Amino acid sequence: MLTLKFRSTLWRYAGPGGWHFITLPVKHAATIKALLRSPRRGWGSLSVTATIGSSSWKTSIFPEKKSKSYLLPVKADVRKAESISDGDTVAVTLEVAM
Repeated sequence: MLTLKFRSTLWRYAGPGGWHFITLPVKHAATIKALLRSPRRGWGSLSVTATIGSSSWKTSIFPEKKSKSYLLPVKADVRKAESISDGDTVAVTLEVAM
């Protein structure tokens, strides 16, 4: 298990569905890629447990070519519970299953 802590900005995808994401810092993406041992799942996703404030949830992160990093989807119930919205900078703890 790899634990990462960082701050990043929540943003909304402009396409269908209105998904909200946090882009991991590139240095953390490089660490994940260097340490990755297990095969990736669909779309190159990796299982994680994410924590923002007092909210923790199991999800996946997905590689993104544009940022050369990974995207963390943030569910509506987490955004509501933590009172966060587009443009907010949030502290994230991410446990990556390696």
